[in-house]
Amino acid sequence: MAPVTPRFHCSLPMAEGAEIALPDAAAHHAARVLRLAEGDAITLFGGDDGEFAARILRIEPRGVRVQIGPAHAADRESPLAVTLVQGLAAAGRMDYAIQKAVELGVHAIQPLTMARSVARLDPARAAKRALHWRQVTIAACEQCGRNQLPRLHPLLGFDAWLAAPSEASLRLLLAPDGELTVASLAPPAGPIDILVGPEGGLAPDETAAALRRGFRALRLGPRILRTDTAGPALLAALNAQWGDWR
Repeated sequence: MAPVTPRFHCSLPMAEGAEIALPDAAAHHAARVLRLAEGDAITLFGGDDGEFAARILRIEPRGVRVQIGPAHAADRESPLAVTLVQGLAAAGRMDYAIQKAVELGVHAIQPLTMARSVARLDPARAAKRALHWRQVTIAACEQCGRNQLPRLHPLLGFDAWLAAPSEASLRLLLAPDGELTVASLAPPAGPIDILVGPEGGLAPDETAAALRRGFRALRLGPRILRTDTAGPALLAALNAQWGDWR
């Protein structure tokens, strides 16, 4: 089995034949973590569409210089436009939910502060956490082969988010006692919203408000999943039902 070429996100302008310095995070990962050497092949992507072959020219004390090769069109996006609306959970659980959702093809992620969210972030901490979540998203795209970065929306309160208009054609609320199952759903005509509560789940008034706004309660079998596995589990099921796992 051929080795996988390491992939790095690079927000700099790229064109075949150009020589650039990798961004600091990518350079550190290439030289210090993966211990790549001069002449090694890598792949670069900018986060919108497509990717570039590249080769390491020099590893310097303060950076890594690479030569950009040919561009390749590579669409690895899910055909399902799913937004994971994730109740704010403890740091490790949020990271896991975001990472796995990205690997499973999520289109966008909307973090929400909810009634049972244990974590409470002031604006400064929320901004730092957003930067961290972006790095989690980038790392997941590097690993799974996606060239487009899912959109990461700013942290909002539940009521403010729910009051805003939605373009989703199917809105699913994960609940252990939900009446619907994945097999009972009709194929959606457009985007999908998945609403997952924090560690304690949605409060009763949040569930009632979401149902009034068009959400439908869905259960994932007889077992109760944790907040960080529920969303990715449903994403996997939807990919198997209607997406690119068929």
